[in-house]
Amino acid sequence: MYRRAHWKIGDLPWGLFESSRVDAEILKTVKAAALVEYGGLKYSQYLCNVFSDDPDFKSAAQSWGLEEVQHGDTLGRYAGLADPGFDFNRAYARNVSGFSIDADKTESIRGSRTGELAARCMVEVGTSSFYTALAVATNEPLLKAICRTIATDEFRHYSMFSSYLKRYAERENISRLGRAKALLSRLIEAEDDELAFAYFSANASENDIYDRKKYIRFYEADALPLYSPDIVRHGVTLMFKASGFRPYSAGEALASRFAWNLLQRKIREANIYDKDSSLE
Repeated sequence: MYRRAHWKIGDLPWGLFESSRVDAEILKTVKAAALVEYGGLKYSQYLCNVFSDDPDFKSAAQSWGLEEVQHGDTLGRYAGLADPGFDFNRAYARNVSGFSIDADKTESIRGSRTGELAARCMVEVGTSSFYTALAVATNEPLLKAICRTIATDEFRHYSMFSSYLKRYAERENISRLGRAKALLSRLIEAEDDELAFAYFSANASENDIYDRKKYIRFYEADALPLYSPDIVRHGVTLMFKASGFRPYSAGEALASRFAWNLLQRKIREANIYDKDSSLE
């Protein structure tokens, strides 16, 4: 049975905050992350519909959704502290008005429950890696503590979804290759509208018009340089484990090098675009 995290927002060391150490570019990604995380109950509802006859998983998904909301609330409060002009509720309303999922679906959009769980594992690989990278990159002590706490939660989420993935892969007779394809398909979707529109909602002026390519590149220019080779390698290890392939192998080493080289290419592309565009 999945156990929820026992920390509360008030438990965090808010007194450590140092405004002089806030990085404006990092703060933009924090604001976007707050909006995405705060919408966790939509995804929880969707998962409960897809797994309607599995009360054990439904309970875990409901707890997961509440933890995601707490992450969003925490990051939103931090963003308001770091930027008193940031209106979290207004930004969230803007985000919801332009991006939403169909939480009432009763069948997985991934084609199978195994595929759904593989996609969730991929998301948790991404979030645990992101908050780990953010914790290392920031010099602001409160944000560092917050990101370490959330990264720990996200790794637990990965472990939870991974355990159910193994069960359903056996029930549905999904091969390791099939699981890997589901993980990769969700990785490719990292350039969907969710992060880009959240970045827009949190950071763009009221008069700006959403441009998908523009805001994907803005987000990538701020977020991708935070990652180190070790963090990328660890993310690949988690992907191999979720797929059922042997981690710490020659294949994983090759995949890690490919992932790192791809990341560097995307950073270059995002920076070139960023020089020719502006949030103003």
